[in-house]
Amino acid sequence: MVRPALRSRSLVRKSVKTPAGTVKTHYAKRNPSPAVCAACKKPLHGVPTERNIRLGGLTRRQKRPERPYGGNLCSACMRQRIKAGLRE
Repeated sequence: MVRPALRSRSLVRKSVKTPAGTVKTHYAKRNPSPAVCAACKKPLHGVPTERNIRLGGLTRRQKRPERPYGGNLCSACMRQRIKAGLRE
């Protein structure tokens, strides 16, 4: 029996064949779901899908696009919002 911390279903179980020929189970944390646009719910381009510990080592430029609403809206929805603001 594995230790209790590894019995959680939140961990990914991966079967790995060792050099000795036996098959062991390796446990790894799951990757988070991709960031999505707040308006249309499409996945955002330019926003990495990483765990928090890895995101902390990235620079601000690597974490999100450098444009208005970057990391919140996709480029198409951003253009629509800016054009709607200019019309008013």
